[in-house]
Amino acid sequence: MSRYTGPSYKKARRVGFSISETGKELAKRPYGPGQHGQSRKRKLSNYGVQLKEKQKVRFMYGLNERQFRKTFDKAAKMVGIQGENFLKLLESRLDSIVYRMGLSNSRRGARQLVNHGHILVDGKKVDIPSFSVKVGSTISVKENSKDHPAIKAALENITKRMEFVTFDNNTLTGNYIRMPERNELNADIDEALIVEFYNR
Repeated sequence: MSRYTGPSYKKARRVGFSISETGKELAKRPYGPGQHGQSRKRKLSNYGVQLKEKQKVRFMYGLNERQFRKTFDKAAKMVGIQGENFLKLLESRLDSIVYRMGLSNSRRGARQLVNHGHILVDGKKVDIPSFSVKVGSTISVKENSKDHPAIKAALENITKRMEFVTFDNNTLTGNYIRMPERNELNADIDEALIVEFYNR
């Protein structure tokens, strides 16, 4: 399955959830896309509710179904609550860490930075967005990419960072210091529904 590259606002409106976590997509038109978006309101079955929740998270992190399911299965092998472990694994992806450090305004932009080889992990170039970052790893911007206009613009706009990452704006270097706590992640996600969807 190819990756979706169309408008993210349309996907957000389809599932009624801000996949950028800013709320901008639903600010003006908080209803589904298309000419029947406002009138198409039907009660979802249990399966429909679970599927919608899964799609919300999949769209938010920008994964295809195969990647998403693979991460879910990996979470099942970890100690603890599967749904929470699943979200923690998604947040441990390199593109998510780059986004959380403020090097990009969006996960899609962070994925592009990684793909184009601008990011180093422990001093080595990693151009795979799905790369699983280990706690304690150092993330930095490649020396000849430090003047990248998109990185500069993102750092100028950032107001707050998650507490599970640190970042120095002067050296463009940061650390993934610990796994995130569930209360630090999006409260509008019900990960138990995703577990129910895959375990039905």
